[in-house]
Formats: sequence, structure tokens, C-alpha cells
Amino acid sequence: MDDNAEQQQPSTGDRAADGAPSYAVDQWAKALTTALAHHDAGTRRRAAERGSRWQAVLDGIREGRLTIGSRTPVSGLPVWVTPEVVRGGFVTGSASAAGPLLPHEQDTARRFGLPVTREALFAHHLTEPGLRELADLLDSGRYEVTVPEEAALLTVAWLARAGEVEGAVSLAGELAPHARELRFLPRPSAVRLGGAGNVSRRTVAEARESLGRRRPHDAVETQREALTVWNPFADRVLVHWLETTDVSGRVLERRPDERWYHAGAELVAEYRRLADAHTRCRKHRDPKGNLGILIGALQESVARRPLEPRRLGLLRTAVAAMVRRRGEPGSARHTALRREQAAQAALPSHHVFARLADHRLAGLPQEGGASDVAPLVADVSAREAREWDLPAGARLAAPVRRVVEGTLDAPLGTLVERGLVPSAEVLAELLPQLVAATTARTYAGDTLPALMAANYRAFRRRRSLLLLNLEHQVRVEELPWVKAVAGHRNDGPDGERAARELLRELGETAVRAFPGTLLPNVLVRELSVLARQADLGAPLVEELAADIFTGGFSPKFLTAARVAAELLGGTLYERYYGIDYAAVRNLAVLEASRNLLRSRPSRTSPEFDALCARRAGNPGSWSVAGNGMVIEQAQIITTHNLATLVGRVGVTPGAGSVPGPRNEPRAHGGGNEDGWAVLALRGFDLVCRLTARLDGPVRALATVKDAAYAWRQMLFHLSLAEPATRALVPDLLAEEAARRSARVAERLAPALAGLRLVADGGSFGADGTARDGAARRFLGWSTEAHWLLAPPRGASR
Repeated sequence: MDDNAEQQQPSTGDRAADGAPSYAVDQWAKALTTALAHHDAGTRRRAAERGSRWQAVLDGIREGRLTIGSRTPVSGLPVWVTPEVVRGGFVTGSASAAGPLLPHEQDTARRFGLPVTREALFAHHLTEPGLRELADLLDSGRYEVTVPEEAALLTVAWLARAGEVEGAVSLAGELAPHARELRFLPRPSAVRLGGAGNVSRRTVAEARESLGRRRPHDAVETQREALTVWNPFADRVLVHWLETTDVSGRVLERRPDERWYHAGAELVAEYRRLADAHTRCRKHRDPKGNLGILIGALQESVARRPLEPRRLGLLRTAVAAMVRRRGEPGSARHTALRREQAAQAALPSHHVFARLADHRLAGLPQEGGASDVAPLVADVSAREAREWDLPAGARLAAPVRRVVEGTLDAPLGTLVERGLVPSAEVLAELLPQLVAATTARTYAGDTLPALMAANYRAFRRRRSLLLLNLEHQVRVEELPWVKAVAGHRNDGPDGERAARELLRELGETAVRAFPGTLLPNVLVRELSVLARQADLGAPLVEELAADIFTGGFSPKFLTAARVAAELLGGTLYERYYGIDYAAVRNLAVLEASRNLLRSRPSRTSPEFDALCARRAGNPGSWSVAGNGMVIEQAQIITTHNLATLVGRVGVTPGAGSVPGPRNEPRAHGGGNEDGWAVLALRGFDLVCRLTARLDGPVRALATVKDAAYAWRQMLFHLSLAEPATRALVPDLLAEEAARRSARVAERLAPALAGLRLVADGGSFGADGTARDGAARRFLGWSTEAHWLLAPPRGASR
């Protein structure tokens, strides 16, 4: 299920709630199994902690303290308290701001001679000395808000200093019942809160934590041991046995002398020492392996016991096999192989590079990003080579470089250009930093904007709840300390303009950078905040969870469908998917008129629900696949936010050349570069890459679904392209599919034939096919076997 959907569906029978205990039991059992059986101690410890949290979920459900699917799932905790949330949006019953006192809280209690309790700290910071300390923190900006509750007392102090004593008292009164349990104090920081405009994927501290978790890789270090210890030793044992060969090359055809026996005894003793000291490799311990056979025979020989015929035969076979495979030690072939292996073994381990990178980061401010990462990822210097036992001039391992480069603090566009934002999901993770800055600019004063920005960033780290009955996630405006300063927010033209500009910038970044990817719900949530601030009336909709969907869509889906109808009426997109956008627009107008007459607007849109179900073929009884088919139709009709971003927000594609079949620039029509066509081709690139994965070990149905989503987005972009350019694209798509592989071309042939059919003025039948199934409408969800997964032509079924 989707953890991040802002709205979930109305519950008829509360399927998700009814299934909650079994889901929680399953997660608890998985954690318990890992905690008991995993070979890694750290993994076992983390699994045990995870199991404890799931146990808390189960206990809370059984005891009636938790209400699954509610905005207030924990009995006794108001909606604004940040709950501890585990996978799937389930709560444990604990608050994120609860738990043992943190070091900075203990230090504050000691400095002022207070009892070491949160209640005492809360009371102290409502006194004159406590408020003065909070005001000093506000002025310095040297504080950190990791959960929203940590901004609460700072807001009390700001109100008191602004002369709003009544507001400060009211807010403190609302917080007081929870002062014994929750942490309302911010964390001191050595770094002043950053300014607006820049973002970073991770702070320096987070990067160092990631680097610190890197340990020697078992497989790599085992191979290194084999190359540096056991292979050279095996060569020496082989040479020792070769001394007993005659011209025929057979071992023990020559009688060993005393020197040979003495050297053999030393080799046996060395073997035992090496086996005690180097325990990663196990192959040398196998008595049936080549080295095991050589050592076993040597032990017998140095003990002056004659070899049994069977052991002698095994010895001669092993020696012959070793020489045949690699050549005799000292030969050109053998020497070249060992030289290559030694070079491979000499490559530094990633964990050593990680330690060096951690050392470089240690001197930077830890709470923010790095303004310049070039020195942090530079090649190993001569001094560092001596200190860290690394080759001078060595380049940091790529995984280590990526972690360090993620600290770059720069404009979002710079991160995208440098490839530091590899997916729409990563883009979504960065947006709260920008939205926080834009939100903050709407507040008056010098210190309140920074406080509200810090609060917003912390709020966006709050994990989403599993919700039912069309309830929406808690919004930042519902926090008591945000409501307390709402009067100091300027929601006028300047604030709207800033939100609108950022919304357009972020929307264009998402569409241009990831033209074939569905906007993730986290990204939709941030864009929705900006859309409300900009007062654009831009209906942005979430991806709904098929496993808890019960058939209903909120009214904004029909509003989004109306926006799509206004943009796409008469286009290739409308004809390909068989949508009657005129009827959709009329339906939306009728629904809006009805809502004007109702005392309370409807929480669902029955006509839109029925339309999507009808287009999905009325899948009938409840099933995840059937739900997915209905949800997919809603995504098709609304374009899942693309039409809203283009039609209401003003997102444009930018310019770019249309690549030819081998990525050469291809001229077209009027000679002007058509950005929409470029995005369509890039969307098809993702379709091809996903289709190619179907021949590997992937979750096939999920991959088909993602490919169909990318196809839909490609069609949207293509429908907005210039007619002259659009006419070229079907040929380009077929050439591109064939260039990938014959199997990709074969799989996508029905979809490409369907596109060409519609582009030439044809249409699909009621079942979404034409030309006896040779042409098909590409959809992702199905209750039957999907045609994209059909075996190759000629394969046995």
C-alpha cells in the first residue's frame, strides 16, 4: 500500500482496518525471524527493535488504545502530536517526541538546577529566565527542530516578546497537559539556520553516519584473502610437490631427499598458522579440494608414511589439474594471472575510502550540507596515502563518492544537472526544504520566518498514517503553535506570487527530469501546499492504494478531470484512451452545481466513481487487481496531475531536439525544437527499459504497471507536440524499440501498432484491441494474464 497518500478511500466494511491485525502479525513474524536467524549481529538487533515496535502495534490494537485508519489513532493523543509510525502507516502508540530525556535537555536541567524531568523544563521556560534563553536562541538561529513539537516553546517565547501575552498563555495551556511526556524544547546547534534557495540530499552528519555504517564486505574480503594468502601458499605447495616429478611429470616418481621432507614439514606448520589467522576462506579446509589434497598428502609424507594408492592417485590428479588450469608456477601464463590477481587484491576496500571520506567531512559544520564537494571527493593525496594506507592518486570508490556528493548544498537545478536527483522520489524528498523557505517568507519579522521554516521541515519528516473514510493527513496549519502565529502571516499577492513561481519551477523540474514517472505522493503533497498558497485552484490528486480502495474518489478527482478535458479535448490522448472529454466536462459542471445547492459538499463523486468503474469493465467483486483497474481509469481521465500542471500552473516542456533512431538530432516540420516531443521520446525510453527488465528477475506485474504509466505520460506529452513533429514520432518509437532488442520490439509491437492505428484516425474496439489483437491499448492493470507477459513467438506454452 502507499504510505504517503494524503487521502485514502471511504471504508465499506473497513477492509483495511479488519486486516490490520493480520498485517501487523505478519510484519512482527518477519522481524522476529530475522532477529533470531540472521547471521549479522547488527541486522539482528535492528530486527529485534522493529519487532518490538510491531508488538506495540498488536498490543495497542488488542487493548483498544489504537484506532487503525483514524486521524487520531492513539487514544489520549491529540491530532497534532507526531505519532511513531511503522511500515504501512500503522502507529505503535508512542509519540515521536516522547522517550528518555535527550542530552541537551539534561544539560539544561543541570544548568538551572531543575529536576531532570520534561515537566520541570517546560515550567522553567515559561519563567522570565527561561523565556530569555529561548529568545536568545531565536535571535541566534542556532537551533534545530527535528520533530515539530520542538518548535512549540520557541513559538511561546516569540509571542511573549511580540507582546501577544494572551496568545502565549493560550498556547502554553494547550501544551501543558502533555509537558510531562513530550519534548517541546529545540536542540541547540553550532550552525545558524540556513537561508533559502539551496537544498541538499543529506546533511554532513547524515553522510558521516552512512559512511560509518560501511564495513568490510564479506565476499570482497574473502576474495582478497584468497588472492593474497591462499593462492600464493597453494602455489608454493604445488612447487614443492613438482620437485618430486620426473620427465613424465608424475608426482613422486623421484625419491624426496631430507631437505624436501624438512621443507614439507615447514609448509604443513605454516598451513596450520595461516588457517588459524585467516578464517574467511573455507575452500582450503575441504579435504576434497586441490589444496586440501596436496596438504593431506604432504602431512602423510612428512610423517614418513607411504601414500595409499587412492591418496596417491588423488594427489597426481590434483597436481595435473592445477598445472593444466594455470600453468606451472613461474611460467609466463601463471605469472600473468597472479600479477592480475595481485593488482585486483591491491584495490582498496570501500570501507577504507569511507573512513577517509568521513575524516574529510569531520571538519565541516555537521547540521547542514557542504557548499563545495570537490575537495571532499578529490583523489587521495600523498599525505593521505601514507596515513590511510591507500595508493596516492587513487579515486574514491563510486559508492563513497555518491554519499559525499549528496551533501552538496546548491540550487535544485544544479543538483538535477549533476545527476544527484536520480528519481522523482528523491526530488520529492528535497522539496520540503524549498517549500519551507517559501512558506517562511509569508511570515513577518526577522526570527519568525526561520522558526516556521524549521518547523515545516520537521513536519514534513512526519510519516503518513494509514487513513480511511477519505480522511486527510494532518496539515501543518493544524499545529497549535502554527495556528498561534497565523495572524502574522502575509497571504497577499507577494506570498501568492512566490508560491506560484516555486510551484511552476518545481513542476517543470519534475516533468522535464522524469517525463515517464508518475508524480509520487510525497511530491504531490508539497505541490499541493504551494497550490493552496498560490490560490490557483489547481486540483492535484494522489496515487491511491489498490489494496484498501473501496470504489470512491474525492470530488477533486472530477475537478482534475475537468482541467484535463479543457486541455486535451480532441487530442490524440482523448482518442487513444476512448475518453469523451465533453461528457466529462459536463459531468464536472453538473457536480459543481449540485454542490452549490447542498448544505454540505459531498465527500465523494458518485458519477465519477461510476464512470471509472464502467471504463474498467466493472470488475465486480472486490480484488486488488480490480481496484487497480478502476484507479488506473481515474489516472487516465485526470492524466494524474499532468494536465493540472500544464493547464493551471503553466508548466512548459522547455526546448530540445528530437533524437533520431540512434540518438542523432532529427529535423522536423518547421525546424523549431519541440520540447513536448522530446519528453515523449524520453518517456518511451523508460517504457523500453522497463520492458527489457521483464526478461530478468523482477516483479513482473509491478513492472508492467510502471511501463503502462510511462506509456500514458508519453502519450500526454506527444498529444501536446506540434502536428508536424507528432507525425514523426510513431516511426521513431518503432525504430527505438527495435534498437533495444528483438524481444523488446516484439513485446511492444501491439502497443506501437495501437498508437499508429489511432494516429492514423482509427480506433480500438470495446475490448481495447483492433486488427484481431495485433493492435492493443496499453493499460497496466488487469484481472487476467497481461499480454505484455506473453511468451516469445514459437516458445512452447
